[in-house]
This record gives sequence, structure tokens and C-alpha cells, in this order.
Amino acid sequence: METIIYNVACNIFSVSADEKFLRLLTNYEPFVVKGTAGMSAESVGEKPAFALEVVSEGAAPEYAEETRQQDEGQEIVCGHTAAGDSVFDFFLGKSRSGVLVCSDGYRRGKLYLSGYADKFAIDNSLMVMYALATAGSGTALFHSAIVSQDGRGYMFLGKSGTGKSTHARLWLRHIEGAELVNDDNPVVRLQPDGAWVYGSPWSGKTPCYRNVAVPLGGIVLLSQAPYNRITRLSGVQAYAALVPSISGKRWDRAVADGLHATENALAMGVKVWHLECLPDEEAARLCFETVKGENK
Repeated sequence: METIIYNVACNIFSVSADEKFLRLLTNYEPFVVKGTAGMSAESVGEKPAFALEVVSEGAAPEYAEETRQQDEGQEIVCGHTAAGDSVFDFFLGKSRSGVLVCSDGYRRGKLYLSGYADKFAIDNSLMVMYALATAGSGTALFHSAIVSQDGRGYMFLGKSGTGKSTHARLWLRHIEGAELVNDDNPVVRLQPDGAWVYGSPWSGKTPCYRNVAVPLGGIVLLSQAPYNRITRLSGVQAYAALVPSISGKRWDRAVADGLHATENALAMGVKVWHLECLPDEEAARLCFETVKGENK
């Protein structure tokens, strides 16, 4: 078994697995901490956010189900063991891909692979552990698309099918200097100088795994409409716009409290808008001119 150490949004974590499984993690390569081959995460010099061990032998422990989450042919069954460890059972279609068992506040995880869709199970395990283990450190894993322009990042939120990726592509096509940072799961982290948004190893259907960071210039909630109109949100409206797009186990009090603190800070410190729009150039330019104007 080998160990590789990664750094995503200034959060250190490690993955220990047989080489054949580590070779699957090509999307994580930009985030490898260089010069740490053979080292443990603890020896890097910073306290690691979490460590994941991946095994292909042995049976996962029995667990009591708490809830299920389904999305586009994927399902996660959440539960807990008799000892109180958290369990996440991953299914792709109707087939089990792997069972993740977490302990020590999600800082320790063991993934039992089933031999079906191993990469799917590893990716989902790392996303779950990342979102939960970092919730108390001013970090949030978003479901959104993010573009950068002139040194700032602009994040597009909305329900699945709303057009986040489409709107990001419109910026890339029509807004000079716009670049895609991440198309599905960027990370936002509160730093002493404000909120920053980071690329991540998780980017949905668009392979965009960039280890980059930019100050967060604005957040735009999208909704489809037969016209283009943008409205500034503040207070409770801004907070409510953020919550559905942030990953987290909100029935866990410690996780929920950490995410609330981050969401509250973002709602108060970052400009948030609601863009009702068509999927056209006019919508992209209206959005850009509004959010850019606020940052001059």
C-alpha cells in the first residue's frame, strides 16, 4: 500500500491504497504535494484535514440507515455503525460501488471497494470526507460553476439543469479574459483577507482540474426565465441562495454549525445576485457588467 498527499484549498489530506487504485486518480495530480513520496500527512508540517485508506478485501461493517440521497442515477445511503462511526454506502445505478466508514470527526476513513466502479467510489469518498472534515475551518465545497476574469472569481449557483455550465460557457465565449476555474465542485475558503475560491479535483462532466485560487468577486444564483434581469440579494435572501449549493451532512450538529458560520460570513461579505435569464449572450453581458461594476 502506498500513500499520496494532496493539498486542495490549503487543506492537506492523504490517500493510502494499492498502486492500481492510485493510478486511477489522474484528476488529483495537479494537487499532489511535491516531495512527499513515502511520507505521512502528519510529517508534512501541517495538521492534515483527513486520511483515507482504500481496501479491496474484507467486508464493511453492518450499519443502521439514517437517510438516502439520490441524484442522476447515483445514490448514497447514509448511516452509522453500532460503534457510532458514520457510514456512506455508494451506488451507481443499482450496483454498490463501495462503503466508506468514517471516524474521529471524519478525519479517518476506510473505503471498502466492491470491485464495481472503483473510481466512482474513491471520488465520492474523498468529496464526502473533504466536505465534512473541513466544515469547521471556514471551507465549503460548492455545487456550482466558476469562472475567473481579471483576477477575480465569479460563481454561478442553481438547481441541476438550471444552466450553470451553459452560463459559464457564455462568459468564456463572450467575455474577454474569462477562464473556467471549475465546472461543478469548486471550494470556497475564508481567509484573513476575505473569501477565496479554488479549483478542485472534482469537476463533474467537464474535465477541469486546475490548482488555482482567486478572490471571490461575486456569487450569482441563476434561474431560467423568458427575459434577462439581475437583482442584488442581501441578508436572509443571500444566505438562502447559498445553502442549497453547499455540500454537508446537516443533521450532524458540528458540521451544520461550521457550515452556518461559513454561509453567514459569505452572505455578509460577498456580493450575491439573482439572475433570471435566457441562455444567450445578452444574459452573460448583463451579468458581467453588473458584477464587474460592483468590484471597480
